[in-house]
Amino acid sequence: MGLPARLPVQYEELTAPQFVEAVATSGGVCMIPLGILEKHGAHLPLGTDLINGREVALRAARSEYSVVFPEYFVGQIFEARHQPGTIAYSNDLIWMMLQETCDELARNGFTKIVLVNGHGGNTSFLQYFCQSQLSTRRDYVVGLFTPEDDPAVEKRARELRKTATGGHADEVETSMLLAHRPELVHLADAGKESGEDLKRLDGIPYLYAGIWWYARYPNHYAGDGSNGNRELGELYLASESGQLATLLKVLKSDRSIKELQDRFHDGTQHKRQ
Repeated sequence: MGLPARLPVQYEELTAPQFVEAVATSGGVCMIPLGILEKHGAHLPLGTDLINGREVALRAARSEYSVVFPEYFVGQIFEARHQPGTIAYSNDLIWMMLQETCDELARNGFTKIVLVNGHGGNTSFLQYFCQSQLSTRRDYVVGLFTPEDDPAVEKRARELRKTATGGHADEVETSMLLAHRPELVHLADAGKESGEDLKRLDGIPYLYAGIWWYARYPNHYAGDGSNGNRELGELYLASESGQLATLLKVLKSDRSIKELQDRFHDGTQHKRQ
C-alpha cells in the first residue's frame, strides 16, 4: 500500500486530525529512528547516524505508509565522551526516555513500535530493551529492525568499494550521507586523522572490556572515508529501506506477536496450589 497523498509520514508534520487518520492508515505502526550525537571522523557531522537512520525510515514509510517519530538522539555513547560534541546521557535517562516514548506512542494509539537503529553503540542496549518489554504486560509490542545482508548487494558493494575495513565514518557511512545529504560531507578532511585499528588490547585473550573501542580507535574513526561515493551509499540506503518497507507491510496485518506476548504473560501468572 502506497502513501496516502495528503498524509505526511513525519510525526511532527501531522496535524491533530491527520494524526488520528495516520494511526489508522499505518495499521498502528510507528518507527523510531535512533541516532546519536558523536564525532564521525573529521569529515562527517555529529548527527550522521541520526541523519542516515532517519533517511532509511523515511524512504520505507513513503513506500509502505507508517509514521516516523522525530529526530531521536538519546542513546548509549559513553565510548565517545572524550571527543568534542558528544552528548552522553546517563543510563537511567536513556532507558526511561525510550520507555516513556514508547508508552506515550501507545497511549496515542500505536500498537506496533519499530526501533530503527542508526548507531552501532546502541545495539546491545536496544536488544536488551526489547527483551525487557516482557517484564510486564503491555498493550503494544516493540521490535528492533534487523536488516540482513543481501548477497547481490554485497557483491556490488565489493565492486564499488576501495577499502575493505572500517566501521565508523568509513567508506560506507560516508557514502550513505553523500547519497542524500552531500552538502554535509567534507570529503577533503577525511584524511586528516587516522582510522587505523591500533589493536591495543590484542594481548589480552577472552575478555570483553568497555574500553575496547577506545583501545582500537582513539580518534573515534574506524576506516577511511576518503573514498566515499554516492553510488555505494545509494546501494545500501535502497537495500535497508526496502527490507524495512517489507517489514512494515507484514506488521500491519500481523497479530501473532501480540497474541504470543499475551499468551506468555498469561503463563507467568502461576496459581498457588
